[in-house]
Amino acid sequence: MRAIWKGAIAFGLVNVPVKVYAATEDHDVSLHQVHSKDGGRIRYQRICEIDGEVVPYADIDRAYDDGERTVVLGKEDFDALPSERSREIEVVEFVPSEQVDPIILDRSYYLEPDSASPKAYVLLRKTLEQTDRTAIVRFTLRQKTRLAALRVRGDVLVLQTLLWADEVREVAFPALDEPVKISAKELELSASLVDSFADDFDPGQFVDEYQRELRTLIEAKLERGDALDTSETFGEQEEGEKGGEVIDLMEALRASVERSRAARGEGKGAAASDSSSGKSAKAEKPKKKASKAS
Repeated sequence: MRAIWKGAIAFGLVNVPVKVYAATEDHDVSLHQVHSKDGGRIRYQRICEIDGEVVPYADIDRAYDDGERTVVLGKEDFDALPSERSREIEVVEFVPSEQVDPIILDRSYYLEPDSASPKAYVLLRKTLEQTDRTAIVRFTLRQKTRLAALRVRGDVLVLQTLLWADEVREVAFPALDEPVKISAKELELSASLVDSFADDFDPGQFVDEYQRELRTLIEAKLERGDALDTSETFGEQEEGEKGGEVIDLMEALRASVERSRAARGEGKGAAASDSSSGKSAKAEKPKKKASKAS
């Protein structure tokens, strides 16, 4: 494993140097889209909806849209924002572990002691175990302030980032407001059913059947020669374009649908919209097949 961050846990006058590692990894088979006819790679381009031109990544800014107005934010705007670069994991408080609702848990990270002696690390770990407390901490990762829970897993301290309170939706289902009568016999039978499935949880006994069957399918196709030479799936690259530049699929689809509707004149304001936006006939022409994708 490779450390993604180095810093120190700080509470009171105690300082525990640590290295941070991602605790989980994704083993899903990586797939990309191809043309069913010839296996050619499908590539999405960043196209400006006003002039229809492909926009280089270097010329793209981000923007906020409130539904009526759009505020464009350039690199200089983000550079002006205060960025925290602290290498400190600040303990805010120690709370009873049962008070940390699992719904707010996000990503998990392992912490490794980063000093000649792990004594301070082990002391903190044992203290959390004995008091059955979880440390709520605040730290900065990739220039973003994060709230996290610091707890023990085996012999290792684990840092789990938390969702902010306003990121968890409040829920109220009207059906649950209605009084429901459950008889003692129904509850007894339900508890009996639970007992029949009772066991100790061992995550190792569960496997992703879909991914396993997908790998088996791919290997079978490779063994019988049902595959293409990868180099043959790439087309010619248009001049001035950078290979491998992709955008969010949903955004690409949304933009494509809007352009298609405008071209067919759908909607009352389609013609007026095209006229005011300055789209030319050239902008409506389909783009040539693009080249390499990463």
